[in-house]
Amino acid sequence: MIRTLIELSLQQRLLVLALTLFLAAGGLYAFTSIPIDAFPDLTNNQVNIVTEASGMAASEVEQLVTYPIESTIMGIRSAEQVRSISKFGLSIITIVFPDTVDTYFARQLVNERLQEARTRIPDGLQPTLGPVATAFGEIYQYVVEGSGFGAMDLKTLHDWTIKPLMRTIQGVNEINSWGGLIKQYQVLINPEKLIGYGLTLHEVHQALMASNSNFGGSYVERGAEGYTVRGIGRFDADNALDQIRQVVIRSKNGVPVLVKDIAEVEIGPAIRQGAVTKDGKGEVVSGMVIMTKGENSKAVIERVQDRVTKIEKSLPAGVRITPFYEQATLVNRTIHTVAKNLIEGGLLVIGVLFLFLFNIRASLIVASVIPLSMLVAFIGMKFFGLSANLMSLGAIDFGLIVDGAVVMIENFISRMNEEGPRGKPKIDIIKRSAMEVARPITFGVVIIIAVYLPIFTLEGLEARMFRPMALTVCCALIGALVLTMTFVPALGSLTLKPYHHEGHEKLLKAMQAGYRRHLNRILNMRWLTIGSALVIVLVAVGSMRYLGTEFMPQLDEGALLIETRRLPSISLSESVEIATMVEKVVKTFPEVDTVVTKIGRPDLATEAMGVYQGDVYVILKPIEEWTGVRTKEDLIQKMDQKLKDIPGVVYNFTQPLAMRLDEVISGVKADVAVKLFGDDPAVLEREAKRIETVLRRVGGSADVQTEMLSGSGEMQIEVKRDEMARYGLRVQDVKDIVEIAIGGGVATEIVDGRKKFDVIVRLPEASRKDLNIIQSLLVPAPGGERVLLGQIASIRFAEGPEVINREDAQRRIVIQANVRGRDIGSFVAEAQNRVDEQIKLPAGYFITWGGEFENQQRAMKRLYIVVPLSLCFIFLLLYMTFNSFVHASLIIINVPFALVGGVAALWLRGLNLSLSTAVGFIALFGVAVLNGVVMVSHINRLREEGYNLRESILEGASARLRPVLMTALVASLGFIPMALSTAPGAEVQRPLATVVIGGLITSTLLTLLVLPILYELISQRIEPAIQSILGGRKSYQTDPSDESAVAGNLDSASNQDDVLNLTEIPEQKAGEENESTKS
Repeated sequence: MIRTLIELSLQQRLLVLALTLFLAAGGLYAFTSIPIDAFPDLTNNQVNIVTEASGMAASEVEQLVTYPIESTIMGIRSAEQVRSISKFGLSIITIVFPDTVDTYFARQLVNERLQEARTRIPDGLQPTLGPVATAFGEIYQYVVEGSGFGAMDLKTLHDWTIKPLMRTIQGVNEINSWGGLIKQYQVLINPEKLIGYGLTLHEVHQALMASNSNFGGSYVERGAEGYTVRGIGRFDADNALDQIRQVVIRSKNGVPVLVKDIAEVEIGPAIRQGAVTKDGKGEVVSGMVIMTKGENSKAVIERVQDRVTKIEKSLPAGVRITPFYEQATLVNRTIHTVAKNLIEGGLLVIGVLFLFLFNIRASLIVASVIPLSMLVAFIGMKFFGLSANLMSLGAIDFGLIVDGAVVMIENFISRMNEEGPRGKPKIDIIKRSAMEVARPITFGVVIIIAVYLPIFTLEGLEARMFRPMALTVCCALIGALVLTMTFVPALGSLTLKPYHHEGHEKLLKAMQAGYRRHLNRILNMRWLTIGSALVIVLVAVGSMRYLGTEFMPQLDEGALLIETRRLPSISLSESVEIATMVEKVVKTFPEVDTVVTKIGRPDLATEAMGVYQGDVYVILKPIEEWTGVRTKEDLIQKMDQKLKDIPGVVYNFTQPLAMRLDEVISGVKADVAVKLFGDDPAVLEREAKRIETVLRRVGGSADVQTEMLSGSGEMQIEVKRDEMARYGLRVQDVKDIVEIAIGGGVATEIVDGRKKFDVIVRLPEASRKDLNIIQSLLVPAPGGERVLLGQIASIRFAEGPEVINREDAQRRIVIQANVRGRDIGSFVAEAQNRVDEQIKLPAGYFITWGGEFENQQRAMKRLYIVVPLSLCFIFLLLYMTFNSFVHASLIIINVPFALVGGVAALWLRGLNLSLSTAVGFIALFGVAVLNGVVMVSHINRLREEGYNLRESILEGASARLRPVLMTALVASLGFIPMALSTAPGAEVQRPLATVVIGGLITSTLLTLLVLPILYELISQRIEPAIQSILGGRKSYQTDPSDESAVAGNLDSASNQDDVLNLTEIPEQKAGEENESTKS
């Protein structure tokens, strides 16, 4: 198949070049149409059920709403986990599905169960499915500001003008509004006048409902014309206040009692449970654009920015939309980092190629494979639905990708220089030289793809992070392979010419001669060399246990998010004041650009925060403009110290995307979480405080805090059933009065164009919290009596539950911590030991460890199993190629040699072991194996040609010096920009690149120095034993690249002994191996 492909490419050269242009055009189209993100969307596949239960306490929400829905959902097919949060007036249930389940199919499954669940919860509650969005979907957040406009005016402008226009943008799923004051027409009852007229709140409420409606009377004819009958009885928006005041409640002794006789009618704000402040200057109105799952974030953000520009032109003078958090900033910075590193790496690779090949045309042919293979990768990304981001593009090494093209083009040059002067046709030379190296090149690609197989076995978060990278690399490698077999021979046959450069050849021969002398000397000291190498490997492997461990290096988002928490009983107004104080402190740092704080929950209840909780978005200036500190860690430490001067506030420092990701994946907003499960909330809180104390004593712990399960202030109105029975009253009668008087009952609405505003009936603010006034409210009884609320209910202020969290139908409390100045792995190991030693839990209570640590453990556990299996697969490929267990084992030995440099590089740069470094080691193993194949295969060939053992090793190793060095250099230089970059996004690439570069250095050195020694030792000590077992048959085979030698093997499984014929093998033949070759 490969032979046919090469022959066709040379016969139809112009067609091949034309098809390559079409391929490039397809790649360009794919590139323009694939989504562009800063990071792959790591959110698990989940569906949220949101139920607003106005007026219900957390315990009632759990019992009456959350538990019935949970019990219905628990048996749903494919569901992996069910989590829930029950708070005052709100239930949020999260159902997690495998990534293989389609999002819309998952929502359909949940919706089917939800129909049944609706019959098991109180009437009037409407569970709804959350937006089809992810943690990374909050792409654009802004505030609406305007001098001369109040919070109510700006809120109305946002909700009825800006928000509808933003929701029509393609790719936008929802616009969530936060902060500001919602406009209401309020009928504020005077309790004394209400009692004086003998009225009830229910009567006022009913009167308003009956006084605001239009009506019709069908159709009438008058003469030759027809008229529809239209009754106009709705309140007019311009005169609504006066019209409401004139509503008749009832007549007393022929005198009507009007609303204005017992109430004040005014425009006022709705009761709210959230607010937004900015830069320490007070409250603002905020909006959040939520992108639909799977959309192109960069394209959607551009559409949003364009729409904002248009909307601002239609707003009143002085009103502006000011973005404070845009993912576009992070996307542009990370994509710029990736592009810069790829371009610099590509230029370094091209430079090395020219130095080694010393042929401008050959170098340009190889260089052209780089962009073409990337375009093929883009086609693959389009096919697999991948986005272009830091991970999918960040691990591409152009040196590795063009390795096959280098092999092909160098062999062209070598053969043309050798056979061209003899008059052979150039196309025949190209054809023959391409055939010689086709199988070794294919085998090399198979090896590299094989080492990436473990990545495809990852699950969960780590799979979503690294599978796109592995797919992209494999697509690029396959594209490069196809181009090497078609485009390179076709273009090479048209453009290459024989080329000699004496200076370049002299330098090469001098290098080979020097290497040969040193290798001969080392071969005579083989036990010392082998012993030293073994010690180095053992030290490297042993030192790995002392390296720090983490899941992934943290991506610098260019912003901080400070989670703040006060006492649960705090009021919203007090929380706003404290948030303003926090903002003023944060703004004193010159590195800070903007500070926005979100308190409580938004209008669309996608957040379960209480008014005692706040998220402080700290938007930082570019690091080049920083003056007071040099690193983000220093900035956090200084902020933390300064913020401690504000009493009663607990802080947790993180980043916006990192916080949302942690929250949606594990339900925890921290690096490490201890989840304590049990039934009794009091026991949970008690034991959690003990665990928190232990965690605070572990070195490196920061922002340690425990979830607040209790402490929420409640006004408890407990009915007296015996008293109610005397008057024939039911709980519903009390419920209606309390909901209207304190909560505010919506009686009707005012329509103002496309805007609608509620008309509510309630007590004035001062009366809502006065127990005496509430006790004096009248409740109408069936017999006509009016009973004081205080007679049939006891009213008191008390403390109640704040939140109830459940996971897989069990109550739980979380003790969370961030880790600073230490790796997460050692921190958790120490914390686990201390908790096990110091905490003895009651029967029925248990703990699990979660957060980022959980992802790390799961990924590493799988890699520990899969990576060895992958190496076994590579060993099988080697065995099928060489038909020699000994030589396959000899090549696999290169893997621990590569490990040495990777570990050393991590130590030198102070980096931790992480999933990023693990992927770096995986990529490194492939290159290390290829270097061993190059060396061993050529030595085997020389022995088959009759050279003695020592001469075969010296000649084979020196002849392979340049290909080994070139392979290592182009692979490592492609990663140098990633390893040295300090730009945003480089945090994730740096460990991977560091491992590859360090590992290639030691792997190359040990390949050139130790592998020949091991080959000689094995040939002298082990091969004779095998030969005696096999009855004199040689344990090594003929040249694996010879077609007759590999018949029956994989078509692509051939070695690379013909990879780079850079020097001529001397014509003289040596005799049989003699004693002088033995040490």
